[in-house]
Amino acid sequence: MTLKRAYPFDPLLKHHFIISLLLAVWIFIFLYFTEPLDVAELNNKEKLIFLPGYGLLAGFCYLLFLPLQYFLFKRNQKKWYLSNEFLLISCFSGFTIILARSYYLFVVVAGEPNPYTLSYMLKSIFLPALVVILPIIIIARFAFGKYHEKRLDDQKIEIKGEGNYEGLRLQLNELVYIQSSDNYIEVNYISNNILKKTLIRNKLSAIDNEFSELLRSHRSYLINPYHFQRWKTENGKLFMLLGYDTKVPVSKTYQTEIKTAINSTTN
Repeated sequence: MTLKRAYPFDPLLKHHFIISLLLAVWIFIFLYFTEPLDVAELNNKEKLIFLPGYGLLAGFCYLLFLPLQYFLFKRNQKKWYLSNEFLLISCFSGFTIILARSYYLFVVVAGEPNPYTLSYMLKSIFLPALVVILPIIIIARFAFGKYHEKRLDDQKIEIKGEGNYEGLRLQLNELVYIQSSDNYIEVNYISNNILKKTLIRNKLSAIDNEFSELLRSHRSYLINPYHFQRWKTENGKLFMLLGYDTKVPVSKTYQTEIKTAINSTTN
């Protein structure tokens, strides 16, 4: 399996907070009931004082690495790969072990002689704990990523061609504008942060009737108001400036209607 293979990813912050909370609770339960090392020597009150700290540390570490995952996600043009997932999990695991060790030394056994060595704790608790804990993170991240992908797929629109001509399936907000071109329509859309064009055999009027979200600015143009930036007048003619340095004419026939529609969607 190549590390450059696409991997499910959920950018929603609230879902990662849920993962962080689940992680904190699961670690507390794991430590409380398995009683590794000297946990069995703690009374119930001490367990309730010290053990939640390990869970909170792990949950905090998970949230601490969220900026890294969003940086990688943005750098990869909103793509997420198995290598990114492996890097994130590895960094999280290593940093969490360091903080857990510090918590043990300076909080749990602070001032006590002969604490367990790092190598012994790695072998006896940290690595075995990772085997139990990491699957929770991996499964939760994968499940949320798949759920997000399904939601995105459900939101896609399909611009069909006439007869057996091939169409185009994409997210509504990836569509910038559509221009009529003889017996074809020229679909201008965003793919990997680049403006692309695809010719499809169909009539602009058919697309106008099918997708009420698009606005007619000219007899030859349909625009997606999501990408509207501002109005521009050149030589007495009105134009709309859209994202990705695109300019679309606005005919007098549609000026009042489209201005009203744009104002209602941007206010």
